[in-house]
Amino acid sequence: MTGLAADVADGVLRGAETLGGVVSSPFAEPTLRLGVTGLARAGKTVFITSLVANLMNRGRMAQLSAERDGRIEAAYLQPQPDDTVPRFDFENHLGALTGPEPHWPDSTRAVSELRLSLRLRPSGLFGGLTGPKVLHLDIIDYPGEWLLDLSLLDKDYAGWSADVLRRIATRDEAKAFRAAVRAADPDAAHDEPLAQGLASAFADYLQAARAGGYYDCTPGRFLLPGDLAGSPVLTFAPLPEGTAPRGSLAREMARRFEAYKAQVVRPFFRDHFARIDRQVVLVDALGALHSGPPAMEDLRRAMTDILGSFRPGSNGFLSQILRGKRVEKILFAATKADHLHHQQHPQLTAIIEALTQDARDRAQFAGAETAALSLAALRATTEELRTHEGAELPCVRGLLADTGKPAALYPGRLPEDPRQLLTPARQGAECWLDGSYASMRFAPQPLVLKPGDGPPHIRLDRAAEFLFGDRL
Repeated sequence: MTGLAADVADGVLRGAETLGGVVSSPFAEPTLRLGVTGLARAGKTVFITSLVANLMNRGRMAQLSAERDGRIEAAYLQPQPDDTVPRFDFENHLGALTGPEPHWPDSTRAVSELRLSLRLRPSGLFGGLTGPKVLHLDIIDYPGEWLLDLSLLDKDYAGWSADVLRRIATRDEAKAFRAAVRAADPDAAHDEPLAQGLASAFADYLQAARAGGYYDCTPGRFLLPGDLAGSPVLTFAPLPEGTAPRGSLAREMARRFEAYKAQVVRPFFRDHFARIDRQVVLVDALGALHSGPPAMEDLRRAMTDILGSFRPGSNGFLSQILRGKRVEKILFAATKADHLHHQQHPQLTAIIEALTQDARDRAQFAGAETAALSLAALRATTEELRTHEGAELPCVRGLLADTGKPAALYPGRLPEDPRQLLTPARQGAECWLDGSYASMRFAPQPLVLKPGDGPPHIRLDRAAEFLFGDRL
């Protein structure tokens, strides 16, 4: 089946599945599928764990109008509907965050799912006759690196190779890989050990680039291979353009690139991504700020590419039948707001708004509702003011993740106008003119939770209100 025919077949299948869902929905309890993603170190696992814990114990969810108005009677976990998708390990993750020796849980490495059902008090003229309503919230967790892979669907091997080699031409993390590429002849006969060596060097570069604060680290399965490790579908790398004769190294690399799109990326889009109703994209903007202008510009481009992977718009009855399901709401959230004193939260929110402006404009034009805010799914610090050279500095204090010792952090004063950061980043500046921005990795603090309270957070209730408050 050709690529075009496969696209048509996939589209017909999705349309049929969506039509079935639309027709049957009046006779079934409503379901909302919430996608949660973000790039490395953005805090997806902590976000989902704290969100579910705070929906089950809602004492800290004052900005969720359904809770404030008493419409939520109960929230409880149920078996998820997709039997072939691993369950999100909520209980163990919550234990890691709230146990006697709290620590951050393992990060997202594959797709997982969790169903939280909310029983709602009836309202309206016939509310007393119908009884309580139930909304099933299906939360889909997946690595942000896999989401960036969706942009590969619109590229061929030659164009992708040229783009990657151009972007990494000056990166120190890519020195070993660039040397391996220079030593290879793309038009020579394919040699499997050489192909494996190039793929391994490319994977090493991607790991180093992600650790160095870059976000354009695709293909994502090179970072999280799972059971595909060592397979031909992950044994390719970008090469300079040549004639690529039959049987050559470049021809085989191109074939494997297309196989990766067909056998890895498309199934993810079809089976998981295309079924999402609402989406939250978590962003470690403070991490990019600490890494410098190149990382900040790289993050901005990644956010734009991520939005390009969505099919934003309204999920009206006719639109579902004619176009398939589309993402109705997208929230871009800057995480780790607890690493800043609350005096600087407006500046962090302005930065995430500016970083995602292009992406949000595209989504709104297509009919989707978007928002940006700063939050901390689990608050790990306390605030304090410290005097330095006669001035009071707004600081946060917490336990260092590496040593467990208490430490105070003043990350630097964020500018009121985010263009003071984004403009030099777009212009290729190597460092911030006004100095650098400090960053620390704090560990979760021991908690004593009152009955009815979930873990402490910053604006998690506002995120919930935007994402699904209208359905409660």
